[in-house]
Amino acid sequence: MRGPDEWDGRELPGGPGERPRIPSPRRAAEDCGPLPDLPPVPRRSAAPDPAPPPDADAEHESDDDPVTGDATATGDATGPHGPPPAAPSHKVLKSLLGAWALAACSAEETAAVEAHLTDCAACADEALRLRDAVALLHPADSLDLDPLLRSRVLEGCLGRRPARIPVPEWATPYDAESAKLDALLRDMGDAEWRAPVRLRWFDGREPVERGTTVAGVIGHLLAVDGLAATALGLPDPLGGAAPERPGPRRRTEAYWRALGGAPDPRAPHGPWREQSQSLIRTVSFAGRGVTELPVPYGTFTLALGDAFLDRAFETWVHAGDIAEAVDYPYRPPGSGHLHLLVDLAARLLPAALAQRRRAGLAAPPRQLVAAGAPGRSLHLEIEGNGGGDWYIALDSPGAVGTRECAVAHIALDSDEFCQLAAGHISPEEAAAGQDGEREAIREVLFATAALSRL
Repeated sequence: MRGPDEWDGRELPGGPGERPRIPSPRRAAEDCGPLPDLPPVPRRSAAPDPAPPPDADAEHESDDDPVTGDATATGDATGPHGPPPAAPSHKVLKSLLGAWALAACSAEETAAVEAHLTDCAACADEALRLRDAVALLHPADSLDLDPLLRSRVLEGCLGRRPARIPVPEWATPYDAESAKLDALLRDMGDAEWRAPVRLRWFDGREPVERGTTVAGVIGHLLAVDGLAATALGLPDPLGGAAPERPGPRRRTEAYWRALGGAPDPRAPHGPWREQSQSLIRTVSFAGRGVTELPVPYGTFTLALGDAFLDRAFETWVHAGDIAEAVDYPYRPPGSGHLHLLVDLAARLLPAALAQRRRAGLAAPPRQLVAAGAPGRSLHLEIEGNGGGDWYIALDSPGAVGTRECAVAHIALDSDEFCQLAAGHISPEEAAAGQDGEREAIREVLFATAALSRL
């Protein structure tokens, strides 16, 4: 004997043990789109219905035959297409209020609902409540773009997958920093392009400043980047105004004179960005063969790979000067790029020490050794992003710095070290952890500041 919820399955196609399938509930008619118009309600005639003939066979009567004797049944319509459709019922119109509040009704349904709301107070109150609820679900949003959108997009672009023709590793910091500066410049108005900017560096003895504008800073970058451009055979941005003796300061002053009082303060922006893109494109297609190409800087020469790192460092530093002048936040390079820039400064320190000795600004070397041999060294420890450990040869640029020959130790934060190398802080202001020979420490700090220039 089976209970009310049991079955034996013998009548089912699946055989014993198969659970009967229960059909899912059907949706309401109004959920499947606009409802069809209801047929008009027939009007009964005052005369009684005629009685069927006595010999009529009830088994052959059709359910589709009309049961009334009105005009519709006899084909007597009020127009060529029959009578106009009747308005939906109150129940149907009430079910459409939610869709009407969401503006999801058709034009015909909207007209019918709004006509009904003028006559039905209960539905009008319900419609107002639904409209208020919809307004809470869809608050008005500002159409203004997020001010941080550009920086987020740029950050994503800088972290993009490698290009089909990759940029050399030594050129990627310049590519990134020029793109960041270009993004900053695109947001500026004419007044900001004329904003005063202080250029600061250390001339070997004391800090030096020179005033210019944002446009002047970009002109300075354009002129000095032109050193790498001409080494690659690209056009010189100074054209006929280029000085005979190459050098950052001479080229900058020559460009400023040629620019004069240009009416458009944005004039240097386009040529600078076009030149930076040409530089990246040229070295990407040239391959490794151009890495050691000499780039003259006047009193010294850099290999092209180091010149690109130098241009990346100066682009970042002067972008920070511009951002400070227009009160705009600016981020330092990424950790990997910053390490390359710190490494360049550390590798240039032995030559900077030798140049200061030739100028009479540093004490003579204590111990001369053959080129390539280990000599007195200073342990330079850079902490934070891009940091590491370097051993600086103290007595000769040809010597090799080693841990075993270290006579002093300096510890600096990476940002502070870069600010010192840019001439933005003096050697006395550098908050360095120091240990060992005081004279060696002082010479290295001053040589680091002396790396800066206009």
